[in-house]
Amino acid sequence: MTVFDLLVRNATIVTDVGIDSGDLAVAGGRIVAIGPDLEGAARETIDAAGLHLLPGVIDAHVHYNEPGRTDWEGWRTGSWASAAGGATAVFEMPLNAHPPTLDGPSFDLKRAAAEASSVTDFALWGGLVPGPVDRLDELAARGVIGFKAFLSQSGTSDFPAADDLTLLDGMARAARLGRIVAVHAESDALTAALAARAIGEGRTAMRDYLASRPAVAEREAIGRAILFAEETGCALHIVHVSTGGGVALVAEARARGVDVSCETCPHYLILTGEDAERLGAVAKCAPPLRPAAERDALWGHLLAGTIDLVASDHSPAPPDLKTGDDFFRIWGGISGCQSLLPLLLSAGHHDRGLELPRIARLTAGAVAQRFRLPTKGRLAVGADADLALLDLGAAQTLAADDLLYRHRQSPFVGTTLRGRVRRTIRRGVTIWRDGRIVATGGGRLVRPM
Repeated sequence: MTVFDLLVRNATIVTDVGIDSGDLAVAGGRIVAIGPDLEGAARETIDAAGLHLLPGVIDAHVHYNEPGRTDWEGWRTGSWASAAGGATAVFEMPLNAHPPTLDGPSFDLKRAAAEASSVTDFALWGGLVPGPVDRLDELAARGVIGFKAFLSQSGTSDFPAADDLTLLDGMARAARLGRIVAVHAESDALTAALAARAIGEGRTAMRDYLASRPAVAEREAIGRAILFAEETGCALHIVHVSTGGGVALVAEARARGVDVSCETCPHYLILTGEDAERLGAVAKCAPPLRPAAERDALWGHLLAGTIDLVASDHSPAPPDLKTGDDFFRIWGGISGCQSLLPLLLSAGHHDRGLELPRIARLTAGAVAQRFRLPTKGRLAVGADADLALLDLGAAQTLAADDLLYRHRQSPFVGTTLRGRVRRTIRRGVTIWRDGRIVATGGGRLVRPM
């Protein structure tokens, strides 16, 4: 008789292409069988009757800040929060850690920190900043998932914005190395000048900060990045798109053959500029929250399939950096990795009819495909057994005490979430179950194939 490591029975199984009922068997960390009434025994059996089984979330955009700034967040608390939200893998950004991930030695430091503490698997972004372009070769050799560039100031002095020549040269090098370039697309010329004008006139409220980063700054930078990608043949990914016009530029470029994709984030789908003024510092981010019309345009694109993936852009900071009256000085980041999937289920599936297979693709399948991770992001024989078991009917009002972040801040505290993660399984090992972390470390580096 076949003996599996894990057997999930009676689940409603959600894949990119549809929904079915049945069992799923795991051996050696991989999915080895899917079907109704699978024969065999298992070392562990889960009765998933009444639950939906989705591929574990792959959050392509988190800032855990370790090594160097673990007082902001760290691999332990960050990965715990991600696992509580159904994530089995994350892509960690190169800035905010100290040193930032700009070369081989800094990559090695971050990998060691992650391997020591992360309960989720992880990929590491490298930085594209002014300086020797051959540093990209060191990062690619170590398995970096791609290179991140800022077209406006990053907020940290050791990760400067990429000027046009840096971006063009870096994209050409990335194309030769077979790596994608991700850009934070806001025009520094516009945002810096508008911020300086507001500050010079003594206008430093949230509404003044929002006005200093207009939608046109995002569209201009996206257009420029697309032009450079088209010129160099580089694969391009636009992170945290906050405007419908930005998504449209990506869709138009893709239609003419440019290798470009984009993501948005739950805060741009749920919150507006009015919410930012009401909530204050906890809701400051860059790009900023937009008017309701932009939020609605993003939903239109998401439902139409023109947004490739949804990521959290989890960007925490200590409380003393998220307080004050000068909104140009307050740290611009939102903590959100724990609520990524529950928010999509609530506002997307329950409120707008976003189909579960589309959610599985936005949070897992499309991420794995875009970043060349063939064993990740899908419920299929041979794939890694990265699973999220959900109770779609369960509702809870998010409280600060529920958050596993190092600093329990979130603009979504007080939000009622419909759809609860009951269990998160990374390569066959349960890491989150019924409200608590049940694993210690175990995360592995994943790299593009």
